[in-house]
Order: sequence, then C-alpha cells, then structure tokens
Amino acid sequence: MIRPMLALLLLCGPAAAAGTISGPATVIDGDTVEVQGTRIHLYGIDAPDTGQSCETAKGLEYRCGREAAQALRARIGAGLVTCERRESPVAGRVTGICHVHGEDLSAWMAGAGLALASRHGTAAYLRQEGHAWATRRGLWAGTFEKPADWRQDRRRVESAAGAGAAE
Repeated sequence: MIRPMLALLLLCGPAAAAGTISGPATVIDGDTVEVQGTRIHLYGIDAPDTGQSCETAKGLEYRCGREAAQALRARIGAGLVTCERRESPVAGRVTGICHVHGEDLSAWMAGAGLALASRHGTAAYLRQEGHAWATRRGLWAGTFEKPADWRQDRRRVESAAGAGAAE
C-alpha cells in the first residue's frame, strides 16, 4: 500500500507543489486572469492598465490597456487555462505561467506587443518583446508610457490630489 501512495505522490508532487490551478478564466486586465476564484498575474510580463491610453504611429490616442485585455480575452476564448504558480516579486500577489491550448499566454502577449517583458527577477520573455519591437507590433507601433511608470504617475497624482484636499 505504501508503494502505490509513494508513486502517486511522486507523480503529483511537482504539480501540487507548484500550485497548479486550472479552469475557465475571466480576464481582469492584460496581465491578470481569475481562475477558480484566484486572481493570477501572468508571470514575466507587464501589460498596460485598463485605463491607460497610448498613441498610434499617426498620433491618435487609443485605450491600449483595454485593447490588451480584449486581446487576451479573445486568445483564451472558451479554453481552459492552466496556471503553474511562480514566486511573485510582489508580496501577496499570486503569479503564474498560464497556458491555454498549450500556449504560454505571457509569451503570446509579449510577442504580440501587448505587454512588456518584466525586467524584475526574470528575462523569460525578452526575446518575444524584442520581436514585437523589431516588427512594430502592438504597443511598439506607436508611443506609450511603460505600464509601471504610468501606475507610478497615477499614484503620484492621486497622492498630490489627496494632500491638496486635506489642506
């Protein structure tokens, strides 16, 4: 009885240890999905926030954050998403490498130019981002503010507005 249980533990151990989550997904934004009630940040990428705007090559403003989320939603479709947890650089955030139909969603988002490869802790998707840049795909077809810089600017503006209201 012990040997079959040991074999079962060995077979299931890596997936269980990694914290694999699988099921239908709801797209929260261009780099976050929810699977089985768990919000999972896509490992190794940073997509524009839903409210973020960018410019096309012709200088026309568009909602690049919303476009990234819509593209991710379309790519997933009705497929089942499987996410394998990874250590997150942000405390309290669940991060994972997520696949649909065997395709790494982070690699797809970076390759389509809809997200930037993270430079924090991994260089996993720099090649895909470089290809998107070289072919002027997605964000790289126009101008944009890095999502992390955009969020930082928003926090600064909100902080200044809050300080002004307190006076």
